[in-house]
Amino acid sequence: MQKILFLCLLISVSVFGQDKNPYTLDVSLIRGNAMSHSEDMSHLVNGHPEGFMATFGKRTDGSKEWHQAYNFPDYGGYFLFQDFKSQPLGKNYAVGAFYNFYFWKRQLQFKLSQGIALTTNPYDKVENSKNKAFGSKFMGNTNFGLVYDNQKLFKDFGFHAGFLFTHFSNGRVKSPNSGINTYSLNIGVNYNLSKDFVRVVDTSSVKKSYKEPIHYNVIVRTGINENPIINSGQFPFYHIGFYADKRINRKSALQLGTELFLTESMKEYIKYYSVAYPEMNIKSDTDYKRIGLFVGHELLINKISLEAQVGYYVYQPFKKDLAIYDRVGLKYYFTDKIFGGFTIKTHLFLAEALEFGIGYKI
Repeated sequence: MQKILFLCLLISVSVFGQDKNPYTLDVSLIRGNAMSHSEDMSHLVNGHPEGFMATFGKRTDGSKEWHQAYNFPDYGGYFLFQDFKSQPLGKNYAVGAFYNFYFWKRQLQFKLSQGIALTTNPYDKVENSKNKAFGSKFMGNTNFGLVYDNQKLFKDFGFHAGFLFTHFSNGRVKSPNSGINTYSLNIGVNYNLSKDFVRVVDTSSVKKSYKEPIHYNVIVRTGINENPIINSGQFPFYHIGFYADKRINRKSALQLGTELFLTESMKEYIKYYSVAYPEMNIKSDTDYKRIGLFVGHELLINKISLEAQVGYYVYQPFKKDLAIYDRVGLKYYFTDKIFGGFTIKTHLFLAEALEFGIGYKI
């Protein structure tokens, strides 16, 4: 693996080293532990997952307002390889997009990345029945990292070390889907491809107030999922939300709302429980619908924002899931009024749905 990483750096230096551009290449080794967050996982996480992450990023130069507002972050694409050191789990490969945010005189870096992943050993009833983590070959990948970063250790080479949290899950598009969470040590080097990069700090801009009146929003999220019973079938879901939001400053908006969950796969789940567990006194015609109240926070960057919500079911006749749910994801503003989003809805560590949404700000 070390030879591969060295080759990546060598190629980058020879191909890009003479160009005048704001790009960087970053390669990190990772090694750590998997979190056994359910009983299905205890027999699978007996090794120390390891791998590497490579990123190709662009440094922001201050030419846009949000560059300076966020202390000149980096953004770009990443490739992640992770070997779980477990035969049933196999190896995962992921690609996606990332942001690097800087603090403490740009020596503390927070990395946020999200993408799609491919696993070599998905669940199979005959050949790999032990793998209750990955019910499908393709899934989502989310990573958080916090590292010490020195970008000028030696000429154009830098060094970083810290921690990386990785998450793989298909959002219960197909069961089983316990997912995998790992926390790892992260150590690596980066190479600055620019020879004359100049960051512009605009000191003449007039500070403005970003506070806005309360706006009302409607959003419809949809997709397909399967209930926790393997091979019970994939069905569409429709999550319809209405909420108020209030922008309080340049970076933050607060949310308060309600939503209706029409998750078709729950119907089969209710029928299964009414037959398999008669002692629970669940009727086969129990209402599958749920209604939730939620609070949320939106981190506004540019046209892209990061969204996080926590909710509580005020109407939940079938109480197999926790009453508390949460949601994280990305939002993109096509216009000032129309937005789209990609989110994952979970009950703590257990994913329920990968949601694709379209919304309108009234």
